[in-house]
Amino acid sequence: MIPIQEITLHKLQMKLKHPFNTSFGTVQNKEFFIIEAKNQAGDIGYGESVAFTSPWYTEETTKTTEHMLTDFLIPLLKANPPKHPEDVHEIFSGIRRNNMAKAGLEMALWDLFAKERRSSLASLLGGKRKHIDVGMSIGMQATNEELIQKIKEAKEQGFKRIKLKIAPGNDLELLAKVREAFPDLPLMADANSAYSLADIDHLKQLDQFNLMMIEQPLQHDDVVDHARLQERIETPICLDESIHSLEDVKRAHSLGSCQVINVKAGRVGGLTEAKNIHDFCVENKLDLWCGGMLEAGVGRAHNIALTALTGFNLPGDTAGSLHYWHEDIIKPNVVVQDGQIAVTEDPGIGYTVDRAKLEKYRIKKERFHF
Repeated sequence: MIPIQEITLHKLQMKLKHPFNTSFGTVQNKEFFIIEAKNQAGDIGYGESVAFTSPWYTEETTKTTEHMLTDFLIPLLKANPPKHPEDVHEIFSGIRRNNMAKAGLEMALWDLFAKERRSSLASLLGGKRKHIDVGMSIGMQATNEELIQKIKEAKEQGFKRIKLKIAPGNDLELLAKVREAFPDLPLMADANSAYSLADIDHLKQLDQFNLMMIEQPLQHDDVVDHARLQERIETPICLDESIHSLEDVKRAHSLGSCQVINVKAGRVGGLTEAKNIHDFCVENKLDLWCGGMLEAGVGRAHNIALTALTGFNLPGDTAGSLHYWHEDIIKPNVVVQDGQIAVTEDPGIGYTVDRAKLEKYRIKKERFHF
């Protein structure tokens, strides 16, 4: 049994350095929870919620995360103490969806479990890598010239690939400009569900740009239409929003809906299911990478530990702390050097939460005793 003494929810509000623009809208001020799980020996594990204030990415929001944690998930843990973090997935299985709320709490217990054993989270998950390759995700810019400049800066910093946001009316010309400036750049496009099957002929024109993949071009919950689209285009399709579980990956694979999977631990309910998906992708030769949700340092550290698993064969979205934030809430900052991040061997997530920064950005605190 994991000897949980108390769980504390820290609600924070932090401002991104720059607005992040997608086909759904713009994010700059982000509210989220740091979930702190403490045992009787004083070890503390940390998780981070990734839902946004509006339900534009999934149906979850910061408010629904709080509701699920306080009224359902934490009481479930009290009634069913887990022996291992992997047990949490089954304990929460009676609650439908709400994967981001589940993940934040489950990941805090993974961190606590690793610290109790004085093991790094990466090694506890089975990770072998000492460094992970990372790419850069660049939101929509006001002009193509501004976009070209941001790509140039990212390339100079050594990022292993660039992801661009596209949408109808802001795609072919944009990609043509980028390819003209960077003919050999590893490049992918993220559509965030902005297209439909009526756009097949339009999307076929993406093949000329030699993209690594197009991410989630069709509906957020679809695997059937993506299979029809993948039959018609050469560019590999990557599924993101459609993937909430291992079963979703199995369905997509059986239908031929994609060639690439983007795993976000928050979207699939935590590290346990993310690892299950990883294992399936390795067995079935699906390309795999770890996506980002504009996380602060705790969530970023969990992504690094997850990406240490060798099946993550494509660069992920885990940029350094100071790329997105004026200051982070962890010590040391996550640092990218030549497009790579070192995987820590320190216990747990390997980063220390800066309590002064935590209090600086905290707008609410609630504690639950076990």
